[in-house]
Amino acid sequence: MQKKLSSTTVIKLLLAIFIGGYSSLSLELIVLRQLSSFVGTTTITVSIVMGCFLAFMSIGYYHGSIMSVRNNSIRQQSSKGFYLIALISILASSYILMDIYFFLLNALGININVIQTAIYSLVFLSYGPYLFGKITALLSRYLHYRDRNYTGKIMAVDTLGSVLGSLLTSLCLMPFIGVNYSILVLVVANVIGAFLVSRKHQYNYINAIILITMTYMLNRNALLQDIYNIVENNAVSTISIYDYDQGKSKIMEINRSLSSKISAEHDLNFPYINFINDNFVSTIPQGERKDILVVGAGGFTVGLNDLKNNYIYVDIDKELQKRAEEDFLHRKLSPNKKFIVQDANQFFKETTQKYDLIILDTYSSQRYIPQELITKEYFTRAKNALKDGGILVLNAIVSANFADDFSMNLDNTLRLVFLHNLRSQTVRNFNAWSKNDKANLMYVYYHHANPQKIYSINKNASFYDYEMIDFD
Repeated sequence: MQKKLSSTTVIKLLLAIFIGGYSSLSLELIVLRQLSSFVGTTTITVSIVMGCFLAFMSIGYYHGSIMSVRNNSIRQQSSKGFYLIALISILASSYILMDIYFFLLNALGININVIQTAIYSLVFLSYGPYLFGKITALLSRYLHYRDRNYTGKIMAVDTLGSVLGSLLTSLCLMPFIGVNYSILVLVVANVIGAFLVSRKHQYNYINAIILITMTYMLNRNALLQDIYNIVENNAVSTISIYDYDQGKSKIMEINRSLSSKISAEHDLNFPYINFINDNFVSTIPQGERKDILVVGAGGFTVGLNDLKNNYIYVDIDKELQKRAEEDFLHRKLSPNKKFIVQDANQFFKETTQKYDLIILDTYSSQRYIPQELITKEYFTRAKNALKDGGILVLNAIVSANFADDFSMNLDNTLRLVFLHNLRSQTVRNFNAWSKNDKANLMYVYYHHANPQKIYSINKNASFYDYEMIDFD
């Protein structure tokens, strides 16, 4: 008859299983958050990461359940596994290492985000999840061998760890201590897991010190600020702010996307922001006060110096206003401006207010507008939020000559919703023959009645329509 485990040992092993569950979800969320700065947040990239993670974890479960081990070596193997998971967590989720990875892939000509994500997942998210599954299976066998009544407890503890890993990482750690230090918490958790399953004489303090030190050195705020000028690294955004144009301008990057630029010299500002401010804000008649909605607040440069009209800025990062005011604008927003922290789609679903001018500028990363913000349904909600005579402006970084499917399909979607009175124009020169030339294409929709007539050879009233134009 096998000797039953002491209650202390049982608690330690169950805690180790809990840590395994916590760490698996925490690592997955941190990786997805960090990847969003490089490949965006799309259903495809998320499914690749999750699919790879779960596939290799299932292999670990299976291997851990059938592999031949001596009873007294299970804890030693599990301890080693926790140390390896800690190391893999550092390699897989540290921003500076991820930047090097994507730099190398782009240098090799591998620049399709789906392929980049797939390679990344196979390299960094295969062995770690495999170890999660293997450790859980091994410890389950160890406990089950001593007492078969632990099966339900093991499943409950593992699941509880996964739930808390999801909630604590996304709702507490990343928002309050940042993604970078959430990695440190993850590594410390795995070191604790290694200690819990080890016997006292097997504690490896050297490994623990090396791993924790390595994590801190690679992810400390000072390093990220020195290299990338990062001032905020929370659950939603990685914000960098730095000087440009020999100090004449300042740039705000959000998730590696050039989000905003500010300069005392008008021509140094982003051309598309000048286009909006010069043509749609500065031209508002003096005696009128318009309601303006900016979806995708960026650095709050749309209407920055307008003290008359009413502004609502919508963005999902609650720290954005603070960082913009303290590190980018170096001043408070004027009283006529209000910041609402909310998902853009949800905002349009709930708002009952109508606006004279709506600006849509919602890039989640260097290249991508979130998928849910380029749909027929989303644009319809935005259109319905316009007052009669209102104007909607969309900034899209696309091929100006329809050289790719995205440019054509986005245009198709917009013209399905904004059936009439929709125009588009670039705000800089471009090569009409190049398939690789991307430009800021501004779609502008005017929300007023359209006679919906056409001119034909048999029925042509253009002379009368033309005569009605007031050229004064």
